[in-house]
This record gives sequence, structure tokens and C-alpha cells, in this order.
Amino acid sequence: QVQLVESGGGLVQPGGSLRLSCAASGRTFSSYAMGWFRQAPGKEREFVAAITWSAGYTYYADSVRGRFTISRDNAKNTVYLQMNSLKPEDTAVYYCAAQYRRIGVVLTTPGLYDYWGQGTQVTVSS
Repeated sequence: QVQLVESGGGLVQPGGSLRLSCAASGRTFSSYAMGWFRQAPGKEREFVAAITWSAGYTYYADSVRGRFTISRDNAKNTVYLQMNSLKPEDTAVYYCAAQYRRIGVVLTTPGLYDYWGQGTQVTVSS
């Protein structure tokens, strides 16, 4: 069992930055790939970024590539999402998720993740 707790959301002006954190419980954090997803009102949950268990590979949605950076610290059981140059369309609830390492892992599909956090609100507005 893995429990995930997000933090770091808030209200920021367009062009600003936020760093989200996701703290995981358990001793097997390094066995999980981690992803960030977001869901805006009236929209489906969408992939934002993901990182493999050893942090060897990272993946980004086209809409955030170049602005967001995902990273992880396995010693602290924490994954981060640094968000720069924020836009109003980035407004959403942001969720972190964990997917146990497996052959043929797919990191962009929400339904394939094993555990989810409760979400943190990010609002980009002037």
C-alpha cells in the first residue's frame, strides 16, 4: 500500500511559478514510476508529466513541455513538479499517482496507475 499526499498548490499570477510536492509513504517508493495529472472543471483528467522509478526517463505533455519539470528524490520518498511560466489554462486540480514497475509500463494513461493522492488546487489568475 502506498499513500500519496500532494502539497504546494495555490493562487499564482500568469507567468508565475509553483512547485508541487508529493510525499509517499512506504519503503518501496523507488519501485514506482510517478506521474502528475490534472483535471479542470468539466474536463477529463489529463496527463502532465511522469518519471521512471530510477529517474532515468521523464515524459511530458506537449502543453507543458519546456515549462514544467518533474523530478524525484527517492531518499525522501518525494516527487516534485516545478511549474514555470504558468498560464490560466494550467488551472486545475493536480494529482500525483504511482505505478508499480512492470514490463511495458505506460505512464500517460491514468487508469494504469495503482495509487492516487487527493489532489491540490492550482489557480492561475490575475
